[in-house]
Amino acid sequence: MKFTVADLLDQLPAHEALPLTKLEKALGLSQKAEKQQLQIGLDGLTKLGLVEISDAGIARREDPELIPARLRCSSKGFCFALREDGGEDIYIRDHQLNHAWNGDRVLVKVTREGGRRRSPEGGVQCILERHTTSLLAQVEQQEERLVATPLDDRLLTAVELPAGDATHLDSEQSSVVEVLVDRYPVGQFAPLGHVARCLPVNGGEAADLDLLLTKHRLHNRPQPPRATLKALAAKERTDLTGQAALLLEPWSGKEAPGLPALALEEREGGWTLWVHTPAIAERFANGTALDAWLRNQADAYCVGRQWLPLLSPALAKASAFKVGEVQAALSVSLELSTDGKLEHYRFCRSQIQPVAAAGLEALTALGDRKPKSRTVPAALKGLKDQLPLLEQLIAVTGLLRQQRQAGSLDLNLPLPAIDSLGDLAVPGPDAPLEGWMVTLEPHHPLALLREAVLVAEQALGQHLQTLELPAVYATNAPADANDLNDVARSALALDIPLELSEEGNASGAELAAAFAGTDRSRPLQQQLQAILKPIQLSSAPGAHALSGWLEEDAALAPWCCPTLHYADIWNQQLLVLLLTEGKDRPSVRHKTTVDLASDACHGAIDWPLLAPSQLTPFLEAQEHGLVQRLNGRRRFLAELQADLLAMLQARQAEPLVGQVLPGVISGVQSYGFFVEVPPSQVEGLVHVSSLKDDWYEYRSRQNRLVGRKNRRTYMLGDQVEVEIQKVDALRHQIDLAVVLPEGVMADGDGLAEGADDADDARALEHDHDPFAPIPVLSEA
Repeated sequence: MKFTVADLLDQLPAHEALPLTKLEKALGLSQKAEKQQLQIGLDGLTKLGLVEISDAGIARREDPELIPARLRCSSKGFCFALREDGGEDIYIRDHQLNHAWNGDRVLVKVTREGGRRRSPEGGVQCILERHTTSLLAQVEQQEERLVATPLDDRLLTAVELPAGDATHLDSEQSSVVEVLVDRYPVGQFAPLGHVARCLPVNGGEAADLDLLLTKHRLHNRPQPPRATLKALAAKERTDLTGQAALLLEPWSGKEAPGLPALALEEREGGWTLWVHTPAIAERFANGTALDAWLRNQADAYCVGRQWLPLLSPALAKASAFKVGEVQAALSVSLELSTDGKLEHYRFCRSQIQPVAAAGLEALTALGDRKPKSRTVPAALKGLKDQLPLLEQLIAVTGLLRQQRQAGSLDLNLPLPAIDSLGDLAVPGPDAPLEGWMVTLEPHHPLALLREAVLVAEQALGQHLQTLELPAVYATNAPADANDLNDVARSALALDIPLELSEEGNASGAELAAAFAGTDRSRPLQQQLQAILKPIQLSSAPGAHALSGWLEEDAALAPWCCPTLHYADIWNQQLLVLLLTEGKDRPSVRHKTTVDLASDACHGAIDWPLLAPSQLTPFLEAQEHGLVQRLNGRRRFLAELQADLLAMLQARQAEPLVGQVLPGVISGVQSYGFFVEVPPSQVEGLVHVSSLKDDWYEYRSRQNRLVGRKNRRTYMLGDQVEVEIQKVDALRHQIDLAVVLPEGVMADGDGLAEGADDADDARALEHDHDPFAPIPVLSEA
């Protein structure tokens, strides 16, 4: 079908009816069969009370009892609806799923309110959008039925195949198949599909990448539409070509996106830091086919040594910054005090001419260079004239980091040193999805870029909020105080000294600092990482803990990385509209104007800056679910990156099957404990049933398992020796067995109190989705 229920509802205005012909045009329906499908959908939505049909057209009805959410299931059959509004997760029993699958966007109705130790329960009323249109599976013969069993065990159903697909039966399981879903389950009828192609399981790095892209349906990305890009006239731009702008290039992968350029000027009482971003949004109009294509792409994806770019090839080529070449940019000048506080800012459409590019090798050499050394390392020969500027940039961004760290935190949790991770091992310059910053050396290219970008995005957020213009904001709520206290209690149980406030609370930054100098730093920081809230996009400003802004009315609008995220392009479109079309005075009769590009205009405007017709496309995009869709794509990006990392780690572990290796306990649950094995940091489970020497009790507050008879303990951060018993790279499962001390007899039954499926489901839920909180299971 050409459209989803979500597409249909997004096209309907909230306060008026839309004629059927306009709805068909908005959905791009021209064929008779497509229009018939629309009518079937409208009939169903009318019965559900979601739309109302009259002579004036189709109107959307709001039902506060129907909650938009995304399903997250576990292999044990436990499912939760993760609410899009950030409310408490809703537990969905299997008979209330109504054929919805893991990852589907749904409307849920609460049937039983939650309690102190029980999540609310509900049922799926409508499937808004199917997440799984194709899947990786293994073909099996079950009596007279030929079925595809999904590799993803969160998909709790098999797909029936036609008899002709029996050629893909593989008793040795040396291959998997890509199955296209032809029909989702209806009533008593099972889902139907067919095999599209066969893929090898052990075909090397390129084959693994193909498996990953197929699993996430990225192997057949839609081609960009043909578009004529606008030429950007030099006479309309501020000439900054005489400025010493530097390109910082931390990435080296194929089709790696371009990043902002930086410049620094010393002034009386501080510095002026310039951030120059590629002028993407000026090259095409809002609402065009190219804009719609970019909106659907949403993000650039790093898949190891190569990228799946957000921009079309023509757009990337037209806007790329290159050393010595004049290029159009969108720029902001940030006036900083001597201690790194933002005092004033001004935006402009500019032209720049970068003077040099500095990569990781060069800046590492600069960081290793001894002070006042007269010799210039080979990696810095091409940057000899820019060394003072680079040293100043390192110093100024260090001041910005100190200002930020007053409220946010850095964690020393880098990705493992696996060559095939490529650029994924280097974090992006924009605020990361996870809601925390990875610790970097002060001279790292990204350490410079991310501090500058964060301040530039704070400036635009504050500007658009003050001028009351629509924008896409990035929000980052602080971690829940109870969750922080749980982590603090775990640390205290491990005899980690903590200084708590009078109320007995500790902030995330305080906990991170306390953990940094301990011998259990990594596992404790992992516990802290697990409770931090991810970055969310919103149409309204909100708290942003990562930037150090904890105020409720804080505002941060991403715009500096339009090569990475569509949200940045969208905010760039709004900024360009303000700079080119904004009214700088009430009428032409007024002689005095205000500078709309600067914070100097704040409090001086009491007239509409833009005509309603100019703002309509932005307001309609927000009304039609732009932010929700972009957040959904961000979750998709996080899942893709987590899958890539898990597969590469599993491949690193495959040659080690049967070997005994040292590891560190990274998590303890009632059903066992997880052990992280260096150097790939692959994490496997030691199930409690494999602990045959005793009956083990689970003590959750102390993060430990304790043997009843021998009092042996397994606790967070302990070093243990484990044997790697089994590796399933496709399912990212590593089975471990702990090596008992010499002379210990394995005669116990290996059970722990509380080791039930509920805990197993809870762990699986959290493990598969970096955006999902750990929910409370129903006691019923």
